[in-house]
Amino acid sequence: QRSAATLRQAGCSVIVRINTPLRLAIDDIAAACAAGVDAVMVPKIEDAARLATLADMLAEYEADRHEAAETAMLALIESPAALDRLAAIAAAPRVIGLALGSEDFALTLGVEPTAKSLDLPCRQIALAAAARGQMALGLPISLTEFRDLEAYAAAVAAARAVGMTGALCIHPAQVGPVAAGFRRAPAEIAAAQAILAAWDRPDRGGRMAISVAGRMVDLPVVKRARRTLQAAEAITTRSGDEHA
Repeated sequence: QRSAATLRQAGCSVIVRINTPLRLAIDDIAAACAAGVDAVMVPKIEDAARLATLADMLAEYEADRHEAAETAMLALIESPAALDRLAAIAAAPRVIGLALGSEDFALTLGVEPTAKSLDLPCRQIALAAAARGQMALGLPISLTEFRDLEAYAAAVAAARAVGMTGALCIHPAQVGPVAAGFRRAPAEIAAAQAILAAWDRPDRGGRMAISVAGRMVDLPVVKRARRTLQAAEAITTRSGDEHA
């Protein structure tokens, strides 16, 4: 509870990974609720049934403590068995995102955790999460890689390119490449600003497609530009809060 309170005072959201066996998860959920965490990370998820059970447990603990806020859940995908059930998992109560457990996923598959084995699950997780506006966390590289940061940064870029929105880190050295890779680059921000400036010009004349820097711009491109600027602003605001 003390650690959760310290992190919250620093402006951080607090997510606690619970254990897999249900008998252990019960105690973990009780402790997490007592600490008032924002979410619990649930490992070894292969279908929505376990998430529904845990959501009921969370509701009971919250009712006992008279808490108005709901504790969210982050589903950790660690087996190929979960891939054809991702839509149902993402739709389960309280789920705010899907995360790839690269080491256990590769272990279940019987291979090393490399781009070849993890690229497809990253893509599938990104699609399922995006359909519900949720987080998609994970990289097509071993979670234990913290020495070859060039390779790690390349994996971050590959993950972002297919729609992943962040990553789990187990070593401080990984935080920098993840933060830099998922942050909107100055060139992206400038391009988005140029698109919106051109789209909002009074002389556009109601045209539904225009040209900006030699590129056709229509409504989906405009919406993507707005989303880019919103994401950049959110990160800037959060950084400012944390350093205030």
